[in-house]
Amino acid sequence: MMKLMRAPNVVTGQHWINVLSAAGVACELHNRYLNGALGEIPAEQCAPELWLVDERDEALARRLIDAATNGPAAGAPAWRCAGCGETLEAQFTVCWQCGTARDPLDG
Repeated sequence: MMKLMRAPNVVTGQHWINVLSAAGVACELHNRYLNGALGEIPAEQCAPELWLVDERDEALARRLIDAATNGPAAGAPAWRCAGCGETLEAQFTVCWQCGTARDPLDG
């Protein structure tokens, strides 16, 4: 196992875990409950940490978290839903009309 990074809070850490897990990257969120010990334990030791099961996933994990944190690039093109043909803005990953997930090849 390899520590990938600290999360600013548990909610963000869990979101990143969900993003990585959805992409097939095995990971864990550590220190999820240490916030209550803040003051007794130094703050930097209480932060939630993302750990990768396989360190070979590091580059992919960092790219996925960066994309989840920053969203699509400014001016990224819209995409068309394969299920119903609806046109959606780049930041959406699921069609609001029919629930079809965007094809990863669509960006």
